[in-house]
Amino acid sequence: MASNELQAVIELLRAQPDVDADFPTRRANMEAATAAWPVPEGVAIEPIVVDGVPCEWVTAACAAADRAILYVHGGAYTTGSLATHRRHVAQLSAAARTPVLNVDYRLAPEHPHPAAVEDAVTAHRWLTSRGGLAPDRVVLCGDSAGGGLAVATLLALREAGDRMPAGAALISPWTDLTFSGGSHDTRLALDPMCSRMSLTPSADAYAGGADPAAPLISPAHADLSGLPPLLIHVGDHETLLDDSTMLAERARAAGVEVELEVAPEMIHVWHVFAGMVPESDVALGAMGRWIDLRLTPR
Repeated sequence: MASNELQAVIELLRAQPDVDADFPTRRANMEAATAAWPVPEGVAIEPIVVDGVPCEWVTAACAAADRAILYVHGGAYTTGSLATHRRHVAQLSAAARTPVLNVDYRLAPEHPHPAAVEDAVTAHRWLTSRGGLAPDRVVLCGDSAGGGLAVATLLALREAGDRMPAGAALISPWTDLTFSGGSHDTRLALDPMCSRMSLTPSADAYAGGADPAAPLISPAHADLSGLPPLLIHVGDHETLLDDSTMLAERARAAGVEVELEVAPEMIHVWHVFAGMVPESDVALGAMGRWIDLRLTPR
């Protein structure tokens, strides 16, 4: 049974403002909801612009300097920022003992696809050139839309002939903007955060008139061959559950090493509540260990 702490979080989420809000209002609501979450002590924050893309280094005191996580935040491609995810990536840096390059990619509708993919690819190329790291010293990571964007970034790198990073760790990835998964219906009453109704405006804004089933928009529909190992965490109470299971199934069929964890009773991107919810502490710790192992020389 879900902890009392998680149940309290779910009640708070169900009380959030109307999903029909416009994008500026959604952005303001997300910034306000996360503004009170302090970054853990001892974490260094260093703003940096990498080839025109605003980013910041988020580095826990225990982090090794010879590797990095490239993090792309969630927010349905239309909300979210460095600030909304700073506390989360700081905790991830500590859990994985790895510095995080937090990427402030361009958002739709002002900048529809492929702007976000272009920015993530730019950040990865900078990290593995002027950033001084070999690709196998980098792990991509993202939550929700950022999880889908991480996979799309891998696909774009593969198509361009770039060397692959060591792997990608995905939290509740949004990988199918066509909403074909049955979990959008079977988990609707259980999910306090996401629904087809709440996500459709963002899907339309991000696609910008392009086919939402295109591989770099909905990577669950892509040829996934040649990708590095994937870790996928998803909650059983998510409407986006099938986005993860479909991605995992198709990646395995393409010969990709995949570790899929479907967590009973968990909700969308529950990792962000680490420090407040015991299940979140467990999940973030497990993801951190996986990343640490991928980046430890063998």
